[in-house]
Amino acid sequence: MPWFVLALALFVGDAMAADLLAEAAARFQTVQTYRVTLRSHPAQGEAQVIRYAWRRPGWIRMDFVEPHDGAALIFDPGAHRVHLWPFGVGRPSFNLAPDNRLILSPRGHRVDQSDVGVLLANLEELRAKGRISEPADGELAGRTVSVVEIEGNPGVSVLGVHRYRVWLARDSLFPLKVQSFDADGASIESVDMSDAELDVAFPERFFAP
Repeated sequence: MPWFVLALALFVGDAMAADLLAEAAARFQTVQTYRVTLRSHPAQGEAQVIRYAWRRPGWIRMDFVEPHDGAALIFDPGAHRVHLWPFGVGRPSFNLAPDNRLILSPRGHRVDQSDVGVLLANLEELRAKGRISEPADGELAGRTVSVVEIEGNPGVSVLGVHRYRVWLARDSLFPLKVQSFDADGASIESVDMSDAELDVAFPERFFAP
């Protein structure tokens, strides 16, 4: 194959994948709520299982399963505060700022910057400073997906991530699984959200118990 034909094919493939990522971000803007079981497996540190719920314009509720079973927290986007129940909702609670060290993840991530909208923005930022692979067909937890890899140019990372591998649900383009890698190719974290449900009808006081 002539070099210019190959270059054109690579350019078209990259453009199609970039459109897929942009479409995923656009579709997320129409999502009013979502619920997932977030299963995080960092390369270093403890694995986490969290029942994660989100409602526009940015309410977040996390109910911890592993570790800290029974603990819960809610982020109030209006007050920009986090209510933490270390021993379960209904018991004594703390009112904290989102950057309080008590509730930062081991990698320093904040509760108010933990939703899928932020993830998609990070993917777009890394793609703008690097490349994206052509989507590959796949299946995850019985759901049809498109798998793409986003990699920064040499020396480029976003929040310490140089490369992402992302499984996007074919029907909604919602990310169902994300793997992140550093500049040396070492794994940082794998996050599974394959049971994602969109536009869930939550109880009236679910985000304000």
